[in-house]
Amino acid sequence: MDKKNALRTGAVAAGTTLMMLLMSSPALALTRDDGDDPGPGLSVAETLGLYVVAPLVLFAVIAGLVMVLDKSRKQS
Repeated sequence: MDKKNALRTGAVAAGTTLMMLLMSSPALALTRDDGDDPGPGLSVAETLGLYVVAPLVLFAVIAGLVMVLDKSRKQS
């Protein structure tokens, strides 16, 4: 890819990202809707467990199953 195409691609990607950030309004998230019933918030430990530890454990389990059940290697 030459320099001109790379510059054009970068400009389009940056412009798209900027427009997406400007069009999504996080301020609207503060407005409560009718029938809105939020639950209790998560603690720091619960948040880390849900969004960091659980995906890592799931990845490890899937990777382990793939390695154990891999049949492409020669059996001695």
